[in-house]
Amino acid sequence: MSEAAAISIDDVRDEAHPLVDKDLVRWHLIAAVFFMFTAMLGGFIASLQFLNEYPFNGISWLSYGRLRFLHTNEVAFGFLVNSFVGMLYYAVPRLTGRRLFNRTLGWLIFFVWQALVLLTSIGQLLGKAQAVEWGETPTGFRPGTFELNYVPVDFLIEVGAVLLAVNLLYPIAKSIHKRLYVSLWYITAGMIWLILTYVMGNTLPEWTLAGSSGGATAGLYIHDLVGLFVTPFGWGLMYFFVPIILRKPIWSHALSVIGFWALAFFYPLNGVHHFLYSSIPMSVQYGAIIATIAVEIVVTTVVVNFFGTMWGRGYALRQSIPIRWFYTGMVFYFTTCLQCSFQTTLTFQEIIHFTDWVPGHAHLVMLGVFAFWNMGMIVWLWPRLTGHEWYSRRLLGWHYWLVMLGLLIMFLDLTAAGLVHGFMFKNMAPWMRIVDSLKPFWWFRTFAGAMIITGVSCFIYNLWMTAKHDKPYDYRVDLVHDPKEAIANG
Repeated sequence: MSEAAAISIDDVRDEAHPLVDKDLVRWHLIAAVFFMFTAMLGGFIASLQFLNEYPFNGISWLSYGRLRFLHTNEVAFGFLVNSFVGMLYYAVPRLTGRRLFNRTLGWLIFFVWQALVLLTSIGQLLGKAQAVEWGETPTGFRPGTFELNYVPVDFLIEVGAVLLAVNLLYPIAKSIHKRLYVSLWYITAGMIWLILTYVMGNTLPEWTLAGSSGGATAGLYIHDLVGLFVTPFGWGLMYFFVPIILRKPIWSHALSVIGFWALAFFYPLNGVHHFLYSSIPMSVQYGAIIATIAVEIVVTTVVVNFFGTMWGRGYALRQSIPIRWFYTGMVFYFTTCLQCSFQTTLTFQEIIHFTDWVPGHAHLVMLGVFAFWNMGMIVWLWPRLTGHEWYSRRLLGWHYWLVMLGLLIMFLDLTAAGLVHGFMFKNMAPWMRIVDSLKPFWWFRTFAGAMIITGVSCFIYNLWMTAKHDKPYDYRVDLVHDPKEAIANG
């Protein structure tokens, strides 16, 4: 049976006995794109304050600190969570042969989650945030009392994470396959780690731990949110989508397993590297540095595995925009983890601590890696969810190049700004002289941000028009073909 025929039969079978609730997947992706745009818009507006061009001076709820909360939290909990959940709702039933535990529960989680993200953003703009980085979500209670002064969003998110785990882990536990593909390893662990990490970061520091103990725990939360939530879902979904698009098995199952266990062992120990030169015991700081460097070994195994899978399919980078997003993200992933293994040393920290180097690095991770992977998945999946061909493939190209080049400019610009800042500070330059020296870099950052927002706007318009498009989707459009075979076959 040909590959094309196999795909068409799979599609017919899905329509007759659907494993995947495509409506649920589609609405999670719609919500993800919405929050991605509002988060980026918030970040862009905040950047104008550095240029003395801020249009909302004197408005407290649009001040820089509150907009920054909105920017980071909507990326994490609005964009990434919605996108990952939508993709998991698509991938898990196909990997297990089982439907979700409960469709109604899925819709309940969807509506409640969007309400929680909106309430979080409103609460943060009103100044109802807690002092935990990436955990500013309002608890609803005044510390030290049980007086309710806001909707207890924090606790509701924890409940939502547990319900999501029930909906996804049920089909995994009831899988029709005797052996679970490595994607399900990552997804299962990611669901459990998400619950534990969120409780640790949003409950312990504020309610039970004080001083350096709370700081160390918050440090673990900051990095574990990336390493034990975003990373396992990202890797797990990439192990699902890349072989499907390339029509080729993953290069090495052994490497995928090594990557999984190394992630589980090393990543939880990294977080304190966010608090080097702090009052946290130096033995803990040294341990975080060593574990961070060790993570580079984990990353190398994963990157080698995916590029080994690409071997002999290089033409897919030209033919498939999703593959282009995936492999650009992999290059950025290797770059940022290699950078991280150096920048967490005390020698580097003497220069880059509290400089623009840090947000440059953070943007390369969250946007250049995980957002790139999610956008590639959405590009591949959206026609299959709507049943319509892409409205404009040219707009898909504009989306990729504007966002990719905009991010690259931003990363290089902020990295350079961090070095200028760090060396000037080390040489005891006056603070205002440092600020004046950084202004040109901040203009470039805002310009790069405008490029990214323009690219995302092209994508949103394309998504909207594709949903309205009347041209039926043809699965053969997204198949990658070997040019040599095409020539040989006439």
